Amino acid sequence: MRRFPRRDRGFWFGLAIEVIAPLLALATRWRLEGHHNVPRRGGVLVAANHLSFADPIAVTLFTLAAGRVPRFFAKAELWETPVVRRVMASGRHIPVHRGKASALHAFRDGVASVRAGECVVVFPEGGFTDRADGWPTRGKTGLARMALTTGTPVVPVACWGTHELLPVTSKLPRVRPRPTLHVVAGPAVELSDLLSERPSASELREATERIMAAITSLLADVRGRTPPAEAVGA
Repeated sequence: MRRFPRRDRGFWFGLAIEVIAPLLALATRWRLEGHHNVPRRGGVLVAANHLSFADPIAVTLFTLAAGRVPRFFAKAELWETPVVRRVMASGRHIPVHRGKASALHAFRDGVASVRAGECVVVFPEGGFTDRADGWPTRGKTGLARMALTTGTPVVPVACWGTHELLPVTSKLPRVRPRPTLHVVAGPAVELSDLLSERPSASELREATERIMAAITSLLADVRGRTPPAEAVGA
């Protein structure tokens, strides 16, 4: 593991990192690639596929290894658990409540974060992929709206192996056989031709499709397989 940045993590979020990172280093193998695609300074949106509850941990360690402290969009229910609430609040993560008005509030918080120069992580599928073969599903347009209205670069990231460590149907991690976690970042997605203060529905969908295609392409390289024709971005 590379040396992680310690500033601006918050006490409880930083403590969680210090506890979890060594355990994962012992229990898993890591393949981290593409750090140079994550800007060391300035606002950036990191877009990753979603396979497992272990994805946020994997992406956290990846972005830290790239020299950035991540902020996540996460369901508001996590703030209702005492210990987890402290971790989420100290890490300045962004709660997402159900409902249109609350989603708008989360969007505004995300925009404020990237404009303040933060590294904000989004799982554009809005939940775990529902494909049994692990390929990404259709993305939601919230990430694209943030990117197009702010001009913030979107760095695509592919995660693989997290579903072997912590399957969505399991409450405990599986460390035998020792899983290998892949986290790979690609170049920022080209969206300059779509930038707008008020992007249209078609522009938002086009941007979202480009982002998901970039994630799928990275995942295909990691898996050494060609995604089926019906997969998003194939």
